[in-house]
Order: sequence, then C-alpha cells, then structure tokens
Amino acid sequence: MDGFDFDRVFDRRGGDSLKWNKYAGRDVLPLWVADMDFASPPAIVEALHARVGQACFGYPEPSPALHAAVLGNLQREYGWQVEADWLVWLPGLVCGLNLACRAVDGDVLTATPVYPPFLSAPHFSGRQLSSAALRQQADGLWAWDFTALTAALQPRSRLLLLCHPHNPVGRAWDADELDAVAAFCKRHDLIVCSDEIHCGLILDEGRQHLPLAMLDADIARRSITLMAPSKTYNIPGLGCSFAVIPDDALRRRFTGVMRGIVPHVNILGLAATEVAYRDCEDWRRALIAVLRRNRDRVEAAVAAMPGLSVSHVEATYLAWIDARALGQADPAAFFEAAGVGLSSGVDFGLPGWVRLNFGCPRATLDAALERMARACAGGRSEGERLARG
Repeated sequence: MDGFDFDRVFDRRGGDSLKWNKYAGRDVLPLWVADMDFASPPAIVEALHARVGQACFGYPEPSPALHAAVLGNLQREYGWQVEADWLVWLPGLVCGLNLACRAVDGDVLTATPVYPPFLSAPHFSGRQLSSAALRQQADGLWAWDFTALTAALQPRSRLLLLCHPHNPVGRAWDADELDAVAAFCKRHDLIVCSDEIHCGLILDEGRQHLPLAMLDADIARRSITLMAPSKTYNIPGLGCSFAVIPDDALRRRFTGVMRGIVPHVNILGLAATEVAYRDCEDWRRALIAVLRRNRDRVEAAVAAMPGLSVSHVEATYLAWIDARALGQADPAAFFEAAGVGLSSGVDFGLPGWVRLNFGCPRATLDAALERMARACAGGRSEGERLARG
C-alpha cells in the first residue's frame, strides 16, 4: 500500500483510547466508535513533532497557509471555489451540529437512522425534532422517502440536518438525490446543515463526492456545510473542523451563537489539518484501497452469517448490519458477549441493527468476523431449539 503499513496492529489497551478502554479487562474487540486503528499519515506525525519542537503554545489562529491548504483541497477534489471568509473554524463537527440548531430560529427535521448527535443536538438546543425514516430499497440500498419527510414537517420546521455521506447506512448520495433534497429545502424554505465529514471516504470506484452547496446559488445561500480531516486522516483526537457558510447573514448568526461558549481550535489540530489537506493525498488513496478490501471482506462474511444482512457500503468505514432475523432482543449485547463490540442501532434510531467499524488491520477484522460467525451459528441454533420447544 505505497509503503504505508495498514496491517500493523497497535496495542491501544490501557492508554487514553476511548474506543479500547470501553472494554478494559475484557476480551472484546472494539469495532464501535468511528476511530480507525491505523497510524495517522507520517506527514502529519512529522508536522506535529515540528510544531511541538517550537516549544511555545500561545493562543493560535488559522494561518494563511492553512486557509490555502483547505481551499486548495476543496478546489482540487470537488471543483468547489470557496472564499476564506466563508470558513468558520470549530473544535469539532458535533459542535457545529449544535451551533446550527441554535443559529436557525425554528425547529429541526432529519431522516433516520442517523448519527446520534443529529438526534440529541436539537434537544440540547431547545428545539423540537421531527424525523422521517429512510427507506430500504429492494437492492438493499437506502433512499429518501420525501412523502414521509413532508409528513414530518412541522409549522416551525426551519432546519434540515443532512448526513452526506451517510452515517450509518453508508450511502454516498448521488446528484439526483441531492437535487431532490435541495428542491425539498427550497420548497419548504429550510436551511440545511450538511455533515460532510466522511466526504474523503468514498469507497465505490468511479464515484465522487459532491458538496450539497455546489448545486446552485440558492442552496449555497441556505447551507451550512460541516467538514473535518478527523475521519479521513484518523486524527479525531486533535479536535479541528470547520463550517463553510457562504451567506453573510447566516454566517453571522452562526458565529454569534459561538461567542463565550466555543473555544478556539488548538494549535496541534490546526497544524495537522494544514498538512492533511496539503500533503497526505497519497496516504488517503492507500487508505481507500485498504478500506475497500475490508468493506468487501465484511460484506461477504456477514452475508454468510445466519440471521444477518448488510447494506452495501458506498462510503465511510462503517457497515450497517440488519440483525433482526437473529432473534436477539439486543444484538449489540449479544455480540459483545461473543467478544465483539459494535454500536447499537438504538442509538441511531433503529433497533435491531448494529454498526461495525472496519477501519482496522486485517487481523483484527478477521478475528472479529470469526467471533461473530460463531455467535450467529450458535445463536440461530439455540433460537431454533427454543422454537421447537
């Protein structure tokens, strides 16, 4: 993989890893939170060493070089011409979701299943949340149900929270789907906050991420696009993200609700972000090849497990698995008992499903899939025995 070792297994037990400490003292392989078990790009590690070597850590601000790296990446990857003034720097993308809910005067709409902060941010912001279910098509892919979304609208609905690419269902929404989302927002005069944190992780060959705000001037005017290097370059612990808000008035409302609450991004996060977007494309391409390999391994293995099925993952490193036919009231607890820590579908608004993070070395993934296969075989046999009485 171009000299990068994505099969090296790091021992993250007993340190400061949220992912691994969840199961401290237990033989459980953690494939839950969206945190990859790969070393971050060497160029980022080198840049952090250099920045620490300066030995002075005063209050930072984004540099012209950082702006150039971000704007250059958006132009190269998507043909998106963004002005530096449109950027609002944040210490995390979830922070951006909560700010969007506070900045827009009205209630919130989204589609489920979805990343849990989409469901909590409106509540924390004193907004009412309405939601509609995505629908699963005959081919297993998930799609929008605009009839249900329209029915979920409330008189005070003013903000749509969009996950693009989608976590957890793994969709990379195409241009026609995005056009339909944009038309819906225009028709109902909604602001849209588009979480595009996984935009660098399109796995299907021949596909390209399209930022929602690029569709036309009207949707750009009513958009807050949230991006970060954290998922793509495996640096979530460095806490750096940004919002792209082209409309001056909307941007002022957004920055206005930040005052006195949201801290500056830390120095190391800014340094890592500059290098990620400027110098790490070769590493990202190698990562995509590894994630495709892992994705294909998961899809084939899960398809052979009794009681499970999995949606095709077009983007992200997260597999969304239907475990309803397994006959377990709590599939996540079932797999945890078998030694694999997965995210529960309950947290995403859809019980009976689990989410699996395949951003890990081959050995870790294969061991986890073997444990799951044994558990499913045993679980199904026990279920059939009980059914027969």
